[in-house]
Amino acid sequence: MNRPDPSRLAPLAPQGAEGATAPQGTDGNPTTPQGAEGATAPQGTEGNPTAPQGAEGAIAPRGAEGNPTAPQGAEGNPTAPQGVGRRTVVPLLTAVVVGGVVSMAGLTAIGTVDWPAFNSSNVTRSLTTAGQVLAIAILVVAALLYRYGRARLLVPVLSAAAMSGFVTVTIGMPLGATRLYLFGLSVDQEFRTEYLTRMTSSPHLADMTYTDLPPYYPAGWFWWGGRFANLLGQPGWEAYKTWAIVSMAVAAAVGVILFIRMFGADRGVALGLAVTTVTLLYASPEPYAAILVLIGVPMLITLTYALRGRTRAADGPVGPLFGTTSWPAVVASGVFLGISAATYTLYTGLFALTAILLAGYFAVQGWLGASNKATPSATIKSRRRGVVVAVAGRLVAVGVISGVIALLVWAPYLWARLTNSPASGGTAEHYLPERGSVLPLPMFGLNLLGAITMIGLLWILLRTRTRTVALAMGVTVVTVYLFCLLSMLMTALGTTLLSFRLEPILVATLSAAGVFGVVDLAHWAVRRFGDVRVVVGALAVLSAIAMAQGIPGHLGTEITTAYTDTDGYGERADARPAGAESYFAGLDTLIGEQTGKPRTDNVVLTADFGFLSIYPYWGFQGLTSHYANPLAEFDKRAAAIARWAESENADQLVDALDRSPWTPPNVFLFRYSADGYTLRLAEDVYPNDPNVKRYTVTFDPTVFDDPRFEVTERGPFVLVVRK
Repeated sequence: MNRPDPSRLAPLAPQGAEGATAPQGTDGNPTTPQGAEGATAPQGTEGNPTAPQGAEGAIAPRGAEGNPTAPQGAEGNPTAPQGVGRRTVVPLLTAVVVGGVVSMAGLTAIGTVDWPAFNSSNVTRSLTTAGQVLAIAILVVAALLYRYGRARLLVPVLSAAAMSGFVTVTIGMPLGATRLYLFGLSVDQEFRTEYLTRMTSSPHLADMTYTDLPPYYPAGWFWWGGRFANLLGQPGWEAYKTWAIVSMAVAAAVGVILFIRMFGADRGVALGLAVTTVTLLYASPEPYAAILVLIGVPMLITLTYALRGRTRAADGPVGPLFGTTSWPAVVASGVFLGISAATYTLYTGLFALTAILLAGYFAVQGWLGASNKATPSATIKSRRRGVVVAVAGRLVAVGVISGVIALLVWAPYLWARLTNSPASGGTAEHYLPERGSVLPLPMFGLNLLGAITMIGLLWILLRTRTRTVALAMGVTVVTVYLFCLLSMLMTALGTTLLSFRLEPILVATLSAAGVFGVVDLAHWAVRRFGDVRVVVGALAVLSAIAMAQGIPGHLGTEITTAYTDTDGYGERADARPAGAESYFAGLDTLIGEQTGKPRTDNVVLTADFGFLSIYPYWGFQGLTSHYANPLAEFDKRAAAIARWAESENADQLVDALDRSPWTPPNVFLFRYSADGYTLRLAEDVYPNDPNVKRYTVTFDPTVFDDPRFEVTERGPFVLVVRK
């Protein structure tokens, strides 16, 4: 019969309080259950348990000898054999390949049909629901195969494929008739698309807008997206949608495999589905944030184990550093934090603070746990020192590994700051919407999300001292709320920490904890009412479908904008008349003809930043100071533009341009008005909400009536090229 291989559970799987090693029979099979409760489950006539297998135990089917056929999850043997890294890396690589292939195949299939627009038909939404149900059904099949010990090698592949397919159909199908991603080319998506367009034009790390500056925003996701666009042979703006969906689909596949490696497929697929569903609800408009949530929730469990050492949750941390540390878990945690730092600074700050709080908790726990009146004080001091040094050493090791990886992206910017490059005008933290002024409390919502997060919160409170996963999730929740409170206090200093953007991590963590809570409730129901597993399973599946099918409705505004915005080919996906952006292609051609230079050799001054999102021209000024590189001196550039607009003749303007401390624009893209050639720029008005005020700068058309400039009018635009 099939038996679990305990070595497959480490190093990524934390060894919780449930990890006591059971006495072994002569054949090495456990003779007692592996759960923290340790109660022997009564067996039915066919060997099926009628009681749960401990705090962690899914009600695993048993063979003729009563041995579980499913692994016991992350709470297995705390002294798992070494050499397990390969056993973990191979499934993760498989998940990446399977997830990418399934997602690309799905998007290709969707793209072969001329679908009606989402905002004018329910066809794509109905097909989205059908696809979601199919994906969930495959996940159920994978869980059942695992539970009954059938086709074990197929389970990870099925799980990764189904989870990838779930993401692809949930986001890709509603966007099936448009080339644009959620929010189109509007608001934040405009600058994100500009960044991907920049990284598509060259693999060299560079600011999205300003020439000759290193990037301020982490380039990791965008750099790889640029290589993806190059592979597809598409411009960056067009590849954005595909890259966003594929990267999230791969991350979801990796996430579910991590959960399966830790907790078995029966609970792993449920955890993966819960985290993926709420992540798509809350974070999909920001795809690089979504991938960190999808992978971050399971990796925070690994981080907890890495900092604690090779011991059970109930036993606390262990020292010394060498001999009790799971170095594969330390390395995995460091790599994850490094990738996070190269992807999204805000989330990295949260993960780092969580690691520090965990280390502090373990240090205090180890210090107090060493107390014993019957033990000599010298021995107690030695134990305390060993534990504290071990925990601190693990934290430092994680930090060093992550720092080295982060420098791959951050080194150019940090070097520029260290060498005293001028910096001013960046106001990335100057934003406080209403939801940033209150604590996020999703558990009090009167809906399915509120129910699952409330169950998760209660489960964390009840299990924190005995379960590694509960401790990891509990500290994460505490960290989010501390971050929110600190952000609120920072408003007194004239800034914020943008804590409202952490809500996806909070909801995903509580939802994952809610899955464990539901498992415990199911165990109670079995003890109280008999074998009601089919009832519990059916309710769980229907709840998952109910939440999943609500995602397109929740993202209705974001999806609709992707249809109403004009894309880089001058078309609207809802087949209605295009906006002024339809002139961009002609303007791009004119710039090439009149300058005789490639796009990346031109600097354009314009307020139509969608033009810079579609074509990789350098911009003289950014969209707003909130997205601007501090090294660009946004405020000083704005003042310079205002002075240029006061020029009374071409000589004054040319002289001012030549004396500019920055590379001056050689192309101006204005809007035409009765008063002259205009630019509608933005300034920061924080703490007001909205935090941006628009103002207009008007240039006198006669200034450009000079041989040194070539003026061309196209639709509402006026193109001025300096010869």
